[in-house]
Amino acid sequence: MTKMHTRMKRKLGLAHNKSHKKRIKKVKPKTFKTEESAKKYAEFKGIKKYKLVNLRISEDKKKLKIVPEK
Repeated sequence: MTKMHTRMKRKLGLAHNKSHKKRIKKVKPKTFKTEESAKKYAEFKGIKKYKLVNLRISEDKKKLKIVPEK
């Protein structure tokens, strides 16, 4: 990556003494807070058979992931 100008570093809030290389981020699954929003998304994407899986341990707050079934 080319050297970044000082004004740009200040604008982005980056440190002056580090090299700013792009970090490769792991792709995470699409998650939803409500079952209605997950069903709407699955319908929009054309997924017919699916199962909603809660990724959180507690049942108080939900983080739902769509898992397609075969």
